[in-house]
Amino acid sequence: EDNEMGILGDIGRALGLLKHPASVLVIGLDNSGKTTLINHLKSGTTSREVTPTVGFQVEEFSKGSINFTVYDMSGQGRYRSLWESYYRDVQAIIFVLDSTDKMRMCVAKDELATLLENSDIKASLCPMLFFANKSDVPGAYTNEECMQEMNLFNIRDRPWHMRSSNAISGAGVAEGIAWLADEIKAGKLTD
Repeated sequence: EDNEMGILGDIGRALGLLKHPASVLVIGLDNSGKTTLINHLKSGTTSREVTPTVGFQVEEFSKGSINFTVYDMSGQGRYRSLWESYYRDVQAIIFVLDSTDKMRMCVAKDELATLLENSDIKASLCPMLFFANKSDVPGAYTNEECMQEMNLFNIRDRPWHMRSSNAISGAGVAEGIAWLADEIKAGKLTD
């Protein structure tokens, strides 16, 4: 009987009838727009008044056929060591970059390198979505410049995608999440 439900569940998921649960880690340096992005995903609207996240917050919402449990991790230096506590069980990572913060892009690159060296991340091969946030601001790095600055072309062991975004207006957010949902579904169907 369990096998029957498993097959029905697989068919239901393949047809998009059932929701896939997914744990998604949202990381990036402080002030990159992580919480604003999550607030936009949850409600479709955003408040400009967002206080810095201390430690982390857990948010749940659905997009398409995916039920997201999102861990919004503080990007402040003293909290970044907490990120790795959540690596083991994630199905995807969203890395939010402030594309206007050219001075700290190297710090973001170092944090990404540390993440990619983590044994749990290496074992999971989870997809990574990068948002080049605040891309509408004059003088911001382009997608291509962000990919170069972050050495993303060296990531060959997992699917990844870069998307320009504005977390306040929501520009680019839905498209990025749609890519991520497709990657999560593809991974679930092969598990």
